[in-house]
Amino acid sequence: MKYLVTGGAGFIGSHLAEKLLALGHEVVSLDDLSTGRKDNLKNLEGVNGFSFVQGNMLDEPLIDSLMSKVDGCFHLGAALGVKRILERPYESLVANTQGTEIAVKAAVKYGAKFFLASTSELYGKNPKQPLAEASDRVIGSPQLVRWAYSEAKAIDESVVQMFHQSHGLKFVTGRFFNTVGPRQAGAYGMVLPRFVAAAIKNEPIQVYGDGSQSRVFCHVSDAVDGILRIFFDDSLVGEAFNIGGEEEIMISKLAERVIRIVGSNSKIESVAYKDAYAEGFEETMRRVPDTSKLRKETGWTPKYSLDDTIRDIEKYLRLQ
Repeated sequence: MKYLVTGGAGFIGSHLAEKLLALGHEVVSLDDLSTGRKDNLKNLEGVNGFSFVQGNMLDEPLIDSLMSKVDGCFHLGAALGVKRILERPYESLVANTQGTEIAVKAAVKYGAKFFLASTSELYGKNPKQPLAEASDRVIGSPQLVRWAYSEAKAIDESVVQMFHQSHGLKFVTGRFFNTVGPRQAGAYGMVLPRFVAAAIKNEPIQVYGDGSQSRVFCHVSDAVDGILRIFFDDSLVGEAFNIGGEEEIMISKLAERVIRIVGSNSKIESVAYKDAYAEGFEETMRRVPDTSKLRKETGWTPKYSLDDTIRDIEKYLRLQ
């Protein structure tokens, strides 16, 4: 089969492209390289069945042309990262909503199966944890730009559902919870690569706020495994799945863990939110995924522990 991966030169997209090729499929990778990097695809240069197209997912004729030649689309192209959303709010909103609409319409036109990359941001600050797929969305004031990403992805999920009901779009949705691993950039507020990079250099590790906020991290290889399991199971069409790891950890403890594993002399430095983010930020103090649906329906289970993941990121960064 032949698949289009939007955001294909990005962190998750590049790992997904590698796995699809390893399974014997052809892959067309689309990326405008605004946040993705051509270097992420260096392992795929010259590989039979792989092609890269530098272009924008808002280019409707381009998306139409690419979709006409594939059997399915993994739509990972998006503006993401709280830091980037706050710095470029309108540009991000347009990319995340119009980009998905264009891709969905083309998928319907050519009968391509569709994977929508969604996010744990969708749930906002719902205090009832862990978060299951049917959990309510609890988001902050619309005056805070910080929630625009959550809003955009909620619209995206509504769009695929609407086209499923009205046009028979075959889709599945994966909601990522803090996917991390090699190739992830720390430039847009991604915490783990930022911590590991600082630890390697023995530089201060900056923890935003008091560090009591907690997250659960998932290695990108486990996330890709989850994507493929739900995409290739036709009985799951129309469903949404949480894709996340297992160990909940406070961010302050994460910094300590990174220092220990890397063998670093870094000190932990507290940074106020107002100094870390542009105006319009609000923290989510806890976000824990309930992945029981994914496990029950597909037999998926994460293979990488948090320590494994930290070591994998360290190994990658030391080679850069």
